[in-house]
Amino acid sequence: MRDNNLPANGGKGLAARGTGRGEGRIAVATEAVCADTFPKLLMRNARLFAGRPAYRHKDLGIWQVWTWAQVLDEVRAFSVGLQELGLARNDKVAIIGSNRPRLYWAMCAAQALGGVPVPIYADSVAEEMAYILDHAEVTIAVVEDQEQVDKLLSIVERLPRLVLIVYDEPRGLRDYDHQRLKWIDDVQKVGRDRLSAGAGRLQRWEAAVAAGRGEDLAVMLYTSGTTGRPKGVMLTFDNLIVSAINGNRFDSLGPDEEVVAYLPLAWVGDHVFSYAQPFTAGFCVNCPESPETVSEDRREIGTTYAFAPPRIYENLITLTMVRMEDAGRFKRHMFHYFLAVARRWGEKILNREKVPLHARLLYWFGERLMYGPLKNRLGVSRIRLAYTAGEAIGPEIFRFWRALGVNLKQLYGQTEASVYITAQPDGEIYADTVGRPNIGVDIKIDDNGEVLFKSPGVFAGYYKDPEKTAETKTPDGWVHTGDAGLIDTKSGHLKIIDRAKDVGRLNDGSLLAPKYIENKLKFYPNIREAVVYGDKRDFVCAMLNIDLTAVGNWAERNNIVYGSYQELAGHPQVYDMLAEHVEEVNRSLADEGMAGAQIRRFLVLHKELDADDGEITRTQKVRRAFVAQRYAPLIAALYGGAREADISTEVTFEDGRKGMLSARVKIRDVQTMPVPTMEKAA
Repeated sequence: MRDNNLPANGGKGLAARGTGRGEGRIAVATEAVCADTFPKLLMRNARLFAGRPAYRHKDLGIWQVWTWAQVLDEVRAFSVGLQELGLARNDKVAIIGSNRPRLYWAMCAAQALGGVPVPIYADSVAEEMAYILDHAEVTIAVVEDQEQVDKLLSIVERLPRLVLIVYDEPRGLRDYDHQRLKWIDDVQKVGRDRLSAGAGRLQRWEAAVAAGRGEDLAVMLYTSGTTGRPKGVMLTFDNLIVSAINGNRFDSLGPDEEVVAYLPLAWVGDHVFSYAQPFTAGFCVNCPESPETVSEDRREIGTTYAFAPPRIYENLITLTMVRMEDAGRFKRHMFHYFLAVARRWGEKILNREKVPLHARLLYWFGERLMYGPLKNRLGVSRIRLAYTAGEAIGPEIFRFWRALGVNLKQLYGQTEASVYITAQPDGEIYADTVGRPNIGVDIKIDDNGEVLFKSPGVFAGYYKDPEKTAETKTPDGWVHTGDAGLIDTKSGHLKIIDRAKDVGRLNDGSLLAPKYIENKLKFYPNIREAVVYGDKRDFVCAMLNIDLTAVGNWAERNNIVYGSYQELAGHPQVYDMLAEHVEEVNRSLADEGMAGAQIRRFLVLHKELDADDGEITRTQKVRRAFVAQRYAPLIAALYGGAREADISTEVTFEDGRKGMLSARVKIRDVQTMPVPTMEKAA
């Protein structure tokens, strides 16, 4: 197994192993290995870091703090209360809501008794929840507030196994009278009463914790289901704890880090970065007041370690660009001037490369006048390390953040890997790679170009689905990722091309990697989403979603009047502006030797792609095949030469009601660059 001096065949059939680069300080690593479950880690942290902050939560503008010792007390009381109400070993406990300390504690409280947490996306509609609750055989649900309670009560009669719903926020629920409903404070009171009745109850709880083993099931995380029903990925304590410790070692994470938890609880990224790593390294998790206050709360806390999918970084750039367009002429000019300086020199300075003195001086002025204030406003001024993962990030977006001095790196992972497969070590940061295998991870590229991995984080299997498990895991422990990739012969890093099933070719033989093109389109703040098609076709077409904030601001500055998203999306001047973006992408593709994959026609969808309508997943990934089927008339018009097409689509409103939305969608041709003769021949 090796990762250097690979032959120039794209790495096919070869493997690479994590070398342990990035190993560094972590004072508690050895003891963490001995504590092989999260409840045991909590007890260890309460002993080692008793007075250190473990969780903060901003409520009504005030940060509330819990130390590790206090968290142990809260979890223990909740756990004993749940046991008194019937929770038994191997019972499934749904966790539904936003990032609140008590929901994280609910996971640990269940695990202490051998229960298995099943986090569910908080924005799921009731029908989606019903499927997971039934499939996972959930007996208890711990939810955030009235919204989630209402969803569950609307389907509870179809879920005979669900015997208890525990809620955190009582606002609006005072008059609810349902035998399955209980307030979390009442459950904890039951637990505290039992614990205070005698030492024997505490000893029995500690014995239950001690009975837990690393090979026990720790959590079930349901995949986002881009190609069908979500699958329940079973992860053990060994999977999560060993992977988290290896990740901590790779990036020298210790108890002094500060993180803000704001990603969906049901996503493996949040589960590792806001639960597994804090428990193993001992650092503090900060829960924001609301999704709208994340940047402000992040600024107040001074986050040092961050993790987010590309969309978060894209949205922050969009907000920045929109704000700058509203600024005065001088401020706008200064912003664009220093942004050009950053793009030329910023990443080199961050990488500690040799840079001329005048460039360092210019960047120093930029840091004080533009980069510093901007990073402070976005809450990233103290970040030591930031990761992007979940899907590919556009190179332009990646370079933008590094140019500002943010140490943004790429990580490649999956739920089935307990996140970690590869990551970029400091000093080896490239926009077009996802790094080297993490500590303890082996990767290889098979003869079909698919990436496979083997690691301590390999999942136990898909719940109640042995056939899918056998399709994904080989008998000798290798896992099929479904991604096409290669190992770069110069850097030894892994490059991900696209989802293997999405990579195709045009009829003339030109390679088509849709995600690569879509990421180029989404670099423009005006484009929120893009879906590219062209496999087995004569040319490439794109369907776009506008970003309502960015395009709405642009429309206001250009005196364009509109009454709805649909009206703005179909406006001729909006099409003109987007056509310029598409043509710029075509020029970029031609310059990169991908002229054959240029976009020839595009349209702007009359509605935003929505998870409630099944068009994207809860993690905001496009369900490409479903979108193609749903908008088949539009795709037929794109390839049939039509100038416009009629479409009617069923939409789901926030309250779950259904309706129809009809529109006449315009189609625009765009200029493409000539395809070089040599490229055609290739």
